[in-house]
Amino acid sequence: MHQINEEIRDNEVRLIGSTGEQLGIMSSAQAQHIADEQGLDLVKISPQATPPVCKLMDYGKFRFEQSKREKEARKNQHVVEIKEVRMSPGIDVGDFNTKLKNAQKFVADGNRVKVSVRFRGREMAHTEIGRELLVRFAEAIAETATLDKEPKMEGRSMSMFLSPKTGK
Repeated sequence: MHQINEEIRDNEVRLIGSTGEQLGIMSSAQAQHIADEQGLDLVKISPQATPPVCKLMDYGKFRFEQSKREKEARKNQHVVEIKEVRMSPGIDVGDFNTKLKNAQKFVADGNRVKVSVRFRGREMAHTEIGRELLVRFAEAIAETATLDKEPKMEGRSMSMFLSPKTGK
């Protein structure tokens, strides 16, 4: 955090006025005296400079403005989630289209989508059916999403990742 007023122990500081004008290099006591006269706080804004740079400002107001800016930034950011769409190798056209619509909705919201095909029993002998299904799915959604990871077998399921296209 910033050092303010009496916390500043440097011999000399470069002082900047409340409107941004240079007031020159002076002792920290002298700078503190000027701050007291103007009813403002002396705030060290650049401690690593030589000599350290201090500015005259209303520190309470400065902190308030800063927290307001941070709140605004937090409000505008979007956390990318990974949504999952699960299918089985024997999926029919209607269900396939429903899953596709859901995935397109997730991508439109800016989330990544994990598309997986679950193999049960003897379906394990025909994993190529699942791979073809995933490739078809990727082609169908290609205009809104890009393929992150190729279809890959993990245990009894095969999955791939899609992420939104960034050319908005």
